[in-house]
Amino acid sequence: MRLYLLISLAASLALSTADAKLKVASLNTVLSDVAQNVGGDQVDVEWIIRPGIDPHAFQPSPSDIQKISTAAIVLASGKGLEGYLTKLEQSSGKTTRFIIVGDSIPSLKMAEGSASDHADHAHGEQDPHWWHSIKNVKLATNVIRDAFIAADPENAASYRANASAYQSRLDDLSKWVRHELALLPSDQRKLVTSHDAFQYFARENGFTIASIEGVSTSDQPTSRQVAELIEAVKKQGVKAIFLESAVNPKVVREITDETNARVGGELLADGLDGKRAPTYEDMIKTNVTTLMNGLK
Repeated sequence: MRLYLLISLAASLALSTADAKLKVASLNTVLSDVAQNVGGDQVDVEWIIRPGIDPHAFQPSPSDIQKISTAAIVLASGKGLEGYLTKLEQSSGKTTRFIIVGDSIPSLKMAEGSASDHADHAHGEQDPHWWHSIKNVKLATNVIRDAFIAADPENAASYRANASAYQSRLDDLSKWVRHELALLPSDQRKLVTSHDAFQYFARENGFTIASIEGVSTSDQPTSRQVAELIEAVKKQGVKAIFLESAVNPKVVREITDETNARVGGELLADGLDGKRAPTYEDMIKTNVTTLMNGLK
């Protein structure tokens, strides 16, 4: 009887150990999706920022900080997107490791002559929206894979295999994007948006880009800025202006009324959307499809 109990206890402990997962907290929806693909069944990913939440305006709550402090790894975008990051690191437990993924990704500067609707996007600063380049997300996949292996070496083979499989899917996604955009002549690859967030996409896919200052409800452009943009849209023959969900319809209407451009649709700039794009692959496909429909 005693032997049976000991065997049962040993089996129970082994099962408990096998079921233990690497706890990961993520401050970016794209990183959350990548982490789940790389980690598979070996990780438990806590989405601190959920789809549809504006990461620029986000501030972690006490319950968020508690979740982060119990995680082995915290994934952050970097490049200035999380202004609260230093305080968060200081308030977290010493055993929590912060992985600033954007530190391993080449930066682009905020475009001169354009502005964003977020005050933290000053001209010349780093553009934090690096995930609009599929190549950058492949780099992020490597960073996350290596972080998981360092924290959980027993499952290294699984993390490597998962990362390799995901990167193959990203390669397929790149091929799909190139195939879709091949139908759009280079002289039509002009992207006017309500948010200065697509420079990485533009560089990777041969677009010229400009953003409308003040199209969000949190800002208002001057009459001169609107007039200059109207003139630029006319001069460059821009077919469509692309928006985000929170827009100032008055500014958009003024620009479209004075030009031949139309509203081309709504792009996903700051991360995943629970309905339209629950995964990174969905986000890229949604944006490219919206662009093609608006610019063709």
